Amino acid sequence: MIDRENQKGILHLIPTPLGENYPYEVLPISIKKSVKDLTHFIVENEKNARRFIKKIIPNKSQESLILFPLNKFTSQEELITYLDPCLEGISMGLLSDSGCPGIADPGAVIVSKAHKSGIIVKPYVGPSSIILAMMSSGMNGQNFAFNGYLPIDKKHRSKALLKFQRISIKENQAQLFIETPYRSYTLFDEMLKVLYPSTRLCIACDLTLTSEYIQTYSILEWKKNKPDIHKRPCIFIF
Repeated sequence: MIDRENQKGILHLIPTPLGENYPYEVLPISIKKSVKDLTHFIVENEKNARRFIKKIIPNKSQESLILFPLNKFTSQEELITYLDPCLEGISMGLLSDSGCPGIADPGAVIVSKAHKSGIIVKPYVGPSSIILAMMSSGMNGQNFAFNGYLPIDKKHRSKALLKFQRISIKENQAQLFIETPYRSYTLFDEMLKVLYPSTRLCIACDLTLTSEYIQTYSILEWKKNKPDIHKRPCIFIF
């Protein structure tokens, strides 16, 4: 899509569902027009991106798509050229594999480059597991911090949990964490061992899916009501 009013194209930040939902269960209809008009996309995974685009616009030509992969294998040499279409007046879409681009997602580096290049950034409403978990946790929505992944090493992970617990108490600040599904229960078990019994912990699992589970208990209460979260994507908040 060529932008006629500006010299440069627009970078559209297009969210995707958090699971196998039908897209319009969780996405606004305005995304349909953007995906329909665009041919250039920066994507985390090409196969997932093509499947998502086909769900949004079933009759859109797959051959017309020009996709730029953005993942751990993308070189710096490739990265610096990804916004060239925007600089030439062609608008682009930025897709995450799951959720909102730029939030716990490699797309943030593209958005940063867009701002530096004077490219307009257009975000769209969509599901973010971090925001949905915070909304439903009952924790302090006025003061919270997303800390990403904790260390894999058990000793370092325990120290990090204790550090963030101190911050949470001192600053009255909710602390959010994410973990890969196959380590969700390991992190939960570690929290039960090192956090204060009175510390409140929210587990938000499979958000927006039919298997969605959201509950906030004290650590003491969680020890009596351990959920089945093994191999399920979770957000943890205390």
